[in-house]
Amino acid sequence: MKPAEGKPEKIRCDACPVTCFIAEGRTGACDRYANEGGALVRLDPLTILENRADAGEGTGELVPFLEREWDGDILPGQESFITAVGAGTTYPDYKPAPFIVSSQVEGVDMVTVVTEGIFSYCGAKVKIDTDRHLGSECAAVRAEGEVIGHVTTSEYGSQMLSLGGVNHLTGGSKKEGRVTCATLLELCNGGAVDLTIDGGAELTVKAGAAPIVNGAREERMRVGCGSATVGMFAAQWKGLVDEVVVVDDHITGVMSEHQAGKVIGWAPTGIKINGRRSTPGRYFQVAEPGTGWGGTDLTNPLDILGAFNPKQAWPGLSLLMVSTTGEHAAYFELDDSLTPVEKPIPARLQPSVARIEENCEPAMTSVLFMAGAGGSLRSGVTENPVGLTRSVQKALTYVSCGGAPVYVWPGGGITLMADVTRMPLNAFGYVPTPALVAPIEFTMRAEDYRALGGHMDYVIPLADAVKGASGRQNDHILKGRRSVTPGARNPWPARPGNYPWKKTAQ
Repeated sequence: MKPAEGKPEKIRCDACPVTCFIAEGRTGACDRYANEGGALVRLDPLTILENRADAGEGTGELVPFLEREWDGDILPGQESFITAVGAGTTYPDYKPAPFIVSSQVEGVDMVTVVTEGIFSYCGAKVKIDTDRHLGSECAAVRAEGEVIGHVTTSEYGSQMLSLGGVNHLTGGSKKEGRVTCATLLELCNGGAVDLTIDGGAELTVKAGAAPIVNGAREERMRVGCGSATVGMFAAQWKGLVDEVVVVDDHITGVMSEHQAGKVIGWAPTGIKINGRRSTPGRYFQVAEPGTGWGGTDLTNPLDILGAFNPKQAWPGLSLLMVSTTGEHAAYFELDDSLTPVEKPIPARLQPSVARIEENCEPAMTSVLFMAGAGGSLRSGVTENPVGLTRSVQKALTYVSCGGAPVYVWPGGGITLMADVTRMPLNAFGYVPTPALVAPIEFTMRAEDYRALGGHMDYVIPLADAVKGASGRQNDHILKGRRSVTPGARNPWPARPGNYPWKKTAQ
């Protein structure tokens, strides 16, 4: 259908499968592309890492990155790195990547291939530092009432969630896919999201921040399990108390029975623990999981104690019960009937409880973006996509996300994980298919890029790329650029030292 006379014609955006028709002055469904004067314009600024000589390599704030508007200067090739943030995509897949950039770094000819990947196969692994029970393993995790993931195996001192993935993005209802995509986008871009776990807790999580569990902010991660805590502090309790029980949902430790206590000559106390005995001084399943003492449902620690053995226990026996974070602690002495009676914690024991707290790291939420780099973006690097896969697997190609290092899983394909706090702020976008859009860069020696069948006709010098002249006939106009310094923990992505140079391309 032709536009009415005098009315500007809509233009078609081919940056994703939605293929929006965009009217003059309007944006597409993703809010990333717009029609400006009949030209397709990329709204997000192209992000360039600047290894500033005056700041020193690897300096700068972690989140947000230091930013300044581009002043038109051409950055020296060795001191700048074009990230994929704001670069555009390879869709519909046959096109070379938006930027294929050559530079010389430390005397080595390098090529960096830059593209924003459209990831339907992606998600986030969320590590929540808390010993509180958040939900049963495999319990559904919801946002806005929609299932977007599940609880996975607990790790040492942390609860783990697996969010997103293709089944939630595309395999359920339209609302489930939309909510999953929106939640992942907010979380990966450093925002806070509210989650609920079926049969478990209500959470507010944000990358790099303390989690909020059932409305309460977590303060600390546990020092270790109950057994480990007994082992670490046994010598500090010797001579100050007759018995110590460190309450923990996973492994509750009992000083007098534990090997650490025996080694330093701890006398038996006749204590009995209601739980499944593992090895001496180590007990499983002393209570149900919960948000009380040591990640159990206990509000009264005495509930895990049976009757003391009168052949070994004595009136006046002192007992300290403490959690793995030091958040809960109580002191008891046995009366004449060998029944524990709570009393104020003596001054001599207060430093040891404080020492447990001191050894607990601050609670934090960690968010790792996880995705599989498939054929679409690989073909933007080479006409033979498996060549890129093999180059990555041989460590001839260095993979980064927004300039931040990634972990590439062994095995087939290019499956990667990246810490979102090490990436530039707002590095992620979306398309309403739904899918996340994430930056990805492949950096290698020029000779290795040629050997894997790269798009050599599209390689341009870094200085030209900074100007916006990629040499592509279908270039989208970039609205702006921003220069940022790399995070303090990030290696310089273009450094030849990232690669095992003794290897050669096959």
